[in-house]
Amino acid sequence: MAPADLPAVMTIAARVHPDYPEDEAVFAERLRLAPAGCHVLDDGQGALLGYLVSHPWPAGAVPALNSLLGEIPPGAANWYIHDLALLPGGRGTGAAGRIVARITDEAARAGCSSLALVAVNDSTGFWRKHGFRAVHDPALDRKLASYDDAARYMRRDLPG
Repeated sequence: MAPADLPAVMTIAARVHPDYPEDEAVFAERLRLAPAGCHVLDDGQGALLGYLVSHPWPAGAVPALNSLLGEIPPGAANWYIHDLALLPGGRGTGAAGRIVARITDEAARAGCSSLALVAVNDSTGFWRKHGFRAVHDPALDRKLASYDDAARYMRRDLPG
């Protein structure tokens, strides 16, 4: 992902996650803080079909929706997948699985011991296929409620 991709990323975000709006500044900051965790999927003709935004973040913590991080906390040993969004044309192509594998490799290279995310839009089955499991932590209940009733904090431990 590059800064020039942000307008298209915002268009995709609005279509795929209309119930979870975030400002472009949120995406721009994530890209600035963790460029290795931000990727786009294109159709080979230059049109974007999806994106992934992720960054190191402490395990068991969830950044609030539509909020700036300021910085990545030093020593964060968890890689947080902030958002994965694909337009219909990018679904069913294996692209989501490939980008999850790529970000898993990036997290391992960065020395992280786990990945985590908040699953929304009935995506828990997808994430389970990629080794994530739901983790119930009462301390996260309030944050998860800001998404929806079906939101689940999920985690995948990395070997090491």
